[in-house]
Amino acid sequence: MTALPLTFSPEVEEARRIGAPIVALESTIITHGMPYPQNLETARRVEEEVRRAGAAPATIAVMGGRIHIGLAAAELEALARARNVMKLSRADIAACLALGRTGATTVAATMIAAHLAGIAVFATGGIGGVHRGAETSFDISADLSELATTPVTVVAAGAKAILDLPKTLEALETMGVPVIAFGQDEFPAFWSRSSGLAAPLRMDSAAEIAATHKMRGTLGLAGGQLVANPIPTTAEIPRAEITPVIEKALAEAEAQRIAAKAVTPFLLARIFELTEGRSLAANIELVLNNARLGAAIAAELNRLG
Repeated sequence: MTALPLTFSPEVEEARRIGAPIVALESTIITHGMPYPQNLETARRVEEEVRRAGAAPATIAVMGGRIHIGLAAAELEALARARNVMKLSRADIAACLALGRTGATTVAATMIAAHLAGIAVFATGGIGGVHRGAETSFDISADLSELATTPVTVVAAGAKAILDLPKTLEALETMGVPVIAFGQDEFPAFWSRSSGLAAPLRMDSAAEIAATHKMRGTLGLAGGQLVANPIPTTAEIPRAEITPVIEKALAEAEAQRIAAKAVTPFLLARIFELTEGRSLAANIELVLNNARLGAAIAAELNRLG
C-alpha cells in the first residue's frame, strides 16, 4: 500500500508522540480570506489560542506534493505570501497533490486531511452550505456532504450568514449530521449570535460534545458533527444590522453574474467594505473563540481515550 503523502510539523509530530490533543485548522482563511500581512498575523493568533488552551495547532495545506499537517513558521509565512493558490475541496485535492501545486484547504478538504492524520477535531470560522437560489443554481457547498461522510467534529460559528440558513439546516438534517449549538438553543449566524432558527441539539460543555463524538464512533455512524459556537457578545454584529448589508452584497453579486467558487470571496469582501471592516474583525474573534472550544473538545476526547 502506498504511504499517504502526509508531512507532520515538528510540533504536531511531538504532540502525536506524547498523545497530546491536536486541533486541525484550515488554510483558506490565510490565502483567500484576507491580505498579507494581516492573514499571517491572524493565523499566528489562532494557532497561539489553540496552544494556550492546551492543544497543538495543525494548520493544514498542500505544498510540494504533500499534505502538510501543521506548518512551521517559515512555511506559514510562505503560504501567507503565496499567489495563485488553489482553493481545495474534495474534488480537487488529489489533482493539486499530483501536479505539485500549492493549495489551501476549505472545510471539506481540511476534514479529509485531518481524518487521514488521525485528528478528530477541527476549528474554523463558518461552514459552507446551501446558497440562496440553490433551487435553480444547485449551488450547495461540498462541506455538507463531507460532514455526512468524514468523522471529524467541526467547530464553527454556524454556517456563513450569506447562505440560505434554513435550507442549510434542512440539508444537514437530511444527511444525518448532528448540529449542536453550544450554550444556547438558537443556531448562530456567523457574525451574529442569533439566526431566528432553533438548533436541533444543544450542549453546554466540551465533555458532552466529546462524549457524543465518541458514541457515534462506537455505533459505527458515518460522518462528523457540527458544533455551532456563537460569536462572543462583544464581537457580534447583530442580525438586524448585518442582514441589509448581506442583502445588498447578494444583489450586487447577482447583478455582476458572479457564480460558483467566486461567490463567497466576493460577498465577504463586499460586506467588509460595507461594514467598514467590522465584519473581518468579528470574523477573527469568532475564529479565536472556535479555536478555544476546539482545543477543549480535543482535550476531552483524549481523556476518554
